[in-house]
Amino acid sequence: MQKKVLDEFKKKLDKKKKEILNTISTAKTSGEEHLLEGAQDVADKALSSYSREVLYNLSDTERRILVLVEEALQRLKSKTFGICVHCGEKIQTRRLEAVPWARHCLDCQELQEKGYIK
Repeated sequence: MQKKVLDEFKKKLDKKKKEILNTISTAKTSGEEHLLEGAQDVADKALSSYSREVLYNLSDTERRILVLVEEALQRLKSKTFGICVHCGEKIQTRRLEAVPWARHCLDCQELQEKGYIK
């Protein structure tokens, strides 16, 4: 891949990383605020519990994506970005444009979703 194209992917990955870190920070702050609020009745407690669960799940998903983004940044450094980590074939550029942290080509991604590979 050309350096210019790789630089664009690096910018996208860095931007996504910052977005995720911001989202996690916001979720953490919001969750702490919910803990500090004294729920007065059962409905308030239920809403507060539900809100914490939603925030936790959001941040858990964001953390998983953050790991994938960081792995993609490492692949950029090691000059293996754009290569499927399973089969070693080139990942389609359109796929990388949509999901720059993609680890697999489309065929291997399908195998992963079916549970055949990690």
